Amino acid sequence: MTVSYTLKVADSRFGGFSKLLFRWKGSIYKLLYKELVVFVVLYALLSLVYRRLLTEEQKRLYAKVAQYCNRSTDLIPISFVLGFYVTLIVNRWWAQYTSIPLPDQLMCVISSNVHGKDERGRILRRTLIRYANLSAVLILRSVSTRVLKRFPTMDHVVEAGFMTQDERKKFESLHSDFNKYWVPCVWFTNLAAQARRDGRIRDDVALRLLMDELNAYRAKCSMLFHYDWISIPLVYTQVVTIAVYSFFAFCLIGRQFLEPLEPGQEGDLDMYVPLPTLLQFFFYAGWLKVAEQIINPFGEDDDDFETNKLIDRNLQVSLLSVDDMYQNLPPAAKDKYWNESTAQPPYTTATAAETLKPSFLGSTFDMRMCEDAEQSQLVEASPSMPRIQTPLLGRFLAAASPAISIKNFGRGGRATPHLRRARGDGAFPSPHPEDPEAVDRIEEEETEDEESRGSGPPTPGGPRSPKASEICRKEPPMVLVKAPSSESVGAERPGGWEP
Repeated sequence: MTVSYTLKVADSRFGGFSKLLFRWKGSIYKLLYKELVVFVVLYALLSLVYRRLLTEEQKRLYAKVAQYCNRSTDLIPISFVLGFYVTLIVNRWWAQYTSIPLPDQLMCVISSNVHGKDERGRILRRTLIRYANLSAVLILRSVSTRVLKRFPTMDHVVEAGFMTQDERKKFESLHSDFNKYWVPCVWFTNLAAQARRDGRIRDDVALRLLMDELNAYRAKCSMLFHYDWISIPLVYTQVVTIAVYSFFAFCLIGRQFLEPLEPGQEGDLDMYVPLPTLLQFFFYAGWLKVAEQIINPFGEDDDDFETNKLIDRNLQVSLLSVDDMYQNLPPAAKDKYWNESTAQPPYTTATAAETLKPSFLGSTFDMRMCEDAEQSQLVEASPSMPRIQTPLLGRFLAAASPAISIKNFGRGGRATPHLRRARGDGAFPSPHPEDPEAVDRIEEEETEDEESRGSGPPTPGGPRSPKASEICRKEPPMVLVKAPSSESVGAERPGGWEP
């Protein structure tokens, strides 16, 4: 039976997991205690032989062997091998669970598209969903030991009501060397086609929807069969098992408490019980046991899938859906919040405090924007707008695109004077360092820009208050843009640089 402890960890609290450490069913103690007892007994026997039966010369020889074995444990990549293997096993384990066929979607489609309140319509709906459940039972008998013990022969399947005697004769008359779990799915398709011809399924769209859901259901049955057929390569499992066993074989010898090799030499503290080694065995061997338990989740371990319970649930729910619930609807009525624009379900006293929490509207909802004209002024974007270049980008793109105007930098903000002085001092490489005409044009542009700034209209919104200027004393953001080509600059301004 699957061990569920979800309610125990519903709340994260101090020592929350400690309550799980004392459970026996499904625990690591139940899986590992036999191997741990064997390891402790072997370690104790070797310790007694070393301490009581060996001579001094033999003890020195054993100490050298033990040191060699202790060094050899570092050469076995047990953490890497085990970690990758268990990750692969866990992913495969969850994929197998999601491949178990559930009839929920299929039964909804049958109930809504196979019509008829008479006996014929009821027989069609129940037979269709029974064929789907029969296919799941047949495939689970092939992969799960629990289901096989429940239905060891086809007589038990017939007696359980998944198959009639006539259907069994048809099933056994089909000779095939392979698993025949797909036969009820073929019966399903033929019966659905007959229902379409009889008008029980009213259009081809409904029939297509029914076939699509059946194919998805059959695909899950097929995946279960392939997961059971194609295992993880045996060589990988052998490598992991040998790595773990050999590691602890070296630990049996190398982790013994040894006497000093030379007289008067200070030795390690003799603790008699190798607690770190025992913990290491508990972790690594327990890791291997986890993989051993879930590599085939269709067995009878504590945490294997409850396949028999799933069969019971699927049959009961699906028959209820296509038969008793067919067009058996409660009367449609106005809901409680019919006249309310905002629906607000009530809270209990235990959950009333949750109403005091504000709704999450976005991480930037409460952000206070700086009172700066550059952030509040709206500007229409147009192709003729000047392009602002950053000094860092201009430094890297100067050689590739020499037509970068200093006037464009001048419109970037307060960092303009610094940029001009840097260009004049030679901090930024000039595309034509020996062209006097280019230098003159740069100086003319600087003069024109300063005059236009000095005589230009005031900033919209009036002068800023000292408080706002203190708050917003920031450099303009650095925007990474592509440097314009020489043709585009020349087209925008006749005084642009010539390549």
